[in-house]
Amino acid sequence: MSADEVVAAATSLTNTEPLPRDDNSVAVGIDVGGTFTDLAALDVRGRITTTKVLSVPADRALGVLHALRDSALDPANVTRIAHGTTVVTNLLLERKGARVVLCATAGFTDVLELRRQERAALYDLTAHHPAALVPPERIVAVRERMVPEGVQLALSPEAIDDVVRQVFALEPDTIAVALLHAYDQPQHEQTLRDALIDASRAAGKRCEVICAHEVLPEIREYERTATTVAEAYARPVVQAYLQSLSAALSERAFCAPQVMTSAGGTLSVSLASQHAAALALSGPAGGVAGASAIVRALNIPLALTIDIGGTSADVGIVVDGEPLVERGGSVAGVPIALPRVLVEPVAAGGGSIGWIDAGGALRAGPHSAGAVPGPAAYDRGGVEPTVTDAHVVLGNIPEGEWSGGVRISGERARSAIQMLATRLGVSPHRAAHALINTADATMARALRRVSVERGIDPRAATLVAFGGGGPLHACGLAEQLGMTRVLVPPFAGVLSAVGLALAPERREGLASFLVQCDSLAASTVAAATTTLVGELRANDGADLEARTWIRARYVGQGYELEVPIAADDDGIGIAKKFAELHQHRVGFVLDRSVECVSLRGSMTGKRWPVNFARDAREGDLALDVDDGRMIHRNIAGPFTVRLPDATMHIKAGWTARALPIGGWMLENSQP
Repeated sequence: MSADEVVAAATSLTNTEPLPRDDNSVAVGIDVGGTFTDLAALDVRGRITTTKVLSVPADRALGVLHALRDSALDPANVTRIAHGTTVVTNLLLERKGARVVLCATAGFTDVLELRRQERAALYDLTAHHPAALVPPERIVAVRERMVPEGVQLALSPEAIDDVVRQVFALEPDTIAVALLHAYDQPQHEQTLRDALIDASRAAGKRCEVICAHEVLPEIREYERTATTVAEAYARPVVQAYLQSLSAALSERAFCAPQVMTSAGGTLSVSLASQHAAALALSGPAGGVAGASAIVRALNIPLALTIDIGGTSADVGIVVDGEPLVERGGSVAGVPIALPRVLVEPVAAGGGSIGWIDAGGALRAGPHSAGAVPGPAAYDRGGVEPTVTDAHVVLGNIPEGEWSGGVRISGERARSAIQMLATRLGVSPHRAAHALINTADATMARALRRVSVERGIDPRAATLVAFGGGGPLHACGLAEQLGMTRVLVPPFAGVLSAVGLALAPERREGLASFLVQCDSLAASTVAAATTTLVGELRANDGADLEARTWIRARYVGQGYELEVPIAADDDGIGIAKKFAELHQHRVGFVLDRSVECVSLRGSMTGKRWPVNFARDAREGDLALDVDDGRMIHRNIAGPFTVRLPDATMHIKAGWTARALPIGGWMLENSQP
């Protein structure tokens, strides 16, 4: 699609018929980041208003409450609050979750330590993986054995009593039960769970028991066990956080919040409290959801996304207007094999601290100045040089008042960069350029990983850059990847919050479905999907739209691809779809049978209406950062533009055109 076609699509978007004006309902999205907490409010006509406040690292819920306070919204009109939380990510990073005891089949109690027997770093024998969430001394061996055909060693009453005694002697907060082959034969897990719950009640305790066949009913013992342990580790903390936040909102007459999941939809507080591991990428998923809405509106077929905040940068992929959803991934070194929007975070953001390693090389991150004390330019006590300070020194970020209560001090920024320049033996101007280029290189590597490893040529994609730092780095990143077009969306600085407000209610379900396609009848597929969708509908999902996928592979392969299926698909049809997808993603097909591994279903509600158009001042024009003059809608670089909620830097050789919806399309005139 050409830039002119994008502009035409954007123009048609602004002429959409508004919803009835007699309804004052508002949907609110709140994204709690490491530095800022952003709020976006959408009314029923799709109009957007935003608020930005500093986050409170010691109490993330306070950032939510402060944003609502500063937004001056009438609680009576707020019918939906969608919240992106970093609670699970933080507790995994900081190892501050619950005390978990794991029950595992005797002979398989070392699975968390053995992992996949891969090295943490291929050429560094001193590198180690992060410690498992459950140490070996809190793993209890269960005398039982299931095989795919059924019971090999029965779980006896004596074995149950022995497990119960050992478990409660270890004083657990929660108990994880992950027994061999329970994805297909869950009877032993169910029996042991009931016995543990009964013993907990008899002792006057309320110790939750979490079974692997309920969390992840799929093959691969390590991933299933690790995901179950992550759920047990995070659930009590998530429940306490959501209960506290819900109570605080109720006191202020607001509705109960919904929570964004890693899969890109929202859950009620009650459901989210039972699916803690599914919230591991809650915040970053909101940004990709917001980018997807704009990509759909502009009919862009393929996009890479980069969300650069104060602490980190998150990259993702949008194909045909929908985020790419995959199974699995690692968060803070912990495998969580649940469906998730493809988001890869890297420790490179505006607050990333510049430093020199032992070999004399300049690095950016992973340590960040965060919200407290923040970059030196914020004049809040920070003294170390950050990427934000480098932009201030180069004039990309002007001095003065900014959103979120931040005032930029050029003097403080120059002082911090001068310290780095002295250590490098160069001028402050050159040190600032070097620090930005170093951060760009880190983010470009992440963009290559998510695209090239999945058979996607980044040169054919549009780079959607958002977050506070996205529009500043967009041109440099695109040049490193050979990309010629960048979209800076409207509301770029708060797009994650917009995505949260837009995100529909969504529920995910998984089921084991290990069968070869050669012998798979359409009736068998229909029966399995009907059962899975029926289980999802049982949780008040009557008004949600159902979709189903099968994860399939060639026989003997170690990885799967997710294939969307229809109600009348049989094994032959599924194998054909898989081969087409394999050719597209990997570049070849094999003359080999295809087998199914598992079934995934989702129930999705309706999206909230949105009209991204800003008023004429904000949409067609922008402010010159130097003297506040209004500038034309077509700009040739080098030039820096102060947008309503971000700053955009147009490099030499690039041109920018303002879109009617308020965003900007940047093109490289010298590719």
